[in-house]
Amino acid sequence: MLRLSTPGNSRFVQSDSFDVNFGGGEANVAVSLQNYGNEAFFVSKVPAHEIGQAAVNSLRRFGVHVSHVARGGERLGIYYLETGSSIRPSKVIYDRAHSSISEATLDDFDFDAIFRDADWFHWSGITPALGKNMAECVEKACIAAKKAGVTISCDLNYRNKLWSVQEAQKVMRPLMKYIDVCIGNEEDAEKCLGFRPEADVAGGKTEASGYKSIFQGMMETFGFKYVVSTLRESFSASNNGWKALIYDGKEFCESRRYELNPIVDRVGGGDAFSAGIIHGLANGKPMQWALEFAVAASALKHTLPGDVNMVSAGEVESLMNGNGNGRVER
Repeated sequence: MLRLSTPGNSRFVQSDSFDVNFGGGEANVAVSLQNYGNEAFFVSKVPAHEIGQAAVNSLRRFGVHVSHVARGGERLGIYYLETGSSIRPSKVIYDRAHSSISEATLDDFDFDAIFRDADWFHWSGITPALGKNMAECVEKACIAAKKAGVTISCDLNYRNKLWSVQEAQKVMRPLMKYIDVCIGNEEDAEKCLGFRPEADVAGGKTEASGYKSIFQGMMETFGFKYVVSTLRESFSASNNGWKALIYDGKEFCESRRYELNPIVDRVGGGDAFSAGIIHGLANGKPMQWALEFAVAASALKHTLPGDVNMVSAGEVESLMNGNGNGRVER
């Protein structure tokens, strides 16, 4: 997607220009994974003109493979971002109708070829929300990935500006039978799957015990290997608490908590988290390590403008090991 954001913390109505970035859920994950030393491939469709090429180039600069990106359609999806501050929340306005990816069909992708040498497939709930044809593409991709023995993860990523709760559950619940690693937060679990935790995150009540029953219920219902949840305490647009939980059917792990204050840009924080979980689990790291890496990576993303998390694995591990004082490195 093309992201057009107001400079700094200015409002839409007072801005004379936009900052330009490219991003989007799965694209942000691919960039992070490539930055951590993994080989990441992005699958999508962009228009066959200069803006589409600019989007592809934005992935190439990080080393993400784009050989599976189809070309065609009318336009690249756009979203407008107004970054909030203190008690004023951020706002997002979507302009995605008739985008190339929203009108893509099964004919645009050879999923058997795409997953032939893959070991992990990640998608987010935003993709099937783009329309019936994309929901079909996601299911066909999952079937091909399972056939190839590929691990599948999903970031539930509910967006009420794209579909209703009823529409989301009708599509997302049947897709969960393909998922090995389910990632989300308390809102995603409730809106997409119908599971509500016994926790008040906004009020700071984020004990692991409040999530235990829904993690177990989700695993029993859908057969997940891992259930992962981020826990964001939103005190203001500029000040959040941030930690996460993971469950493998036997053990609950809770991460260290980070105080994110001040936040530079929270967009893409969940994608940075997903990439961290994938990086850890795909490379055979212990479950607690994967969780701590993911939370540290996403905490660092909150310090960076733009969608993507431009940090290395070494920088994430440094924060994991307690180096978060912000002192100048000379």
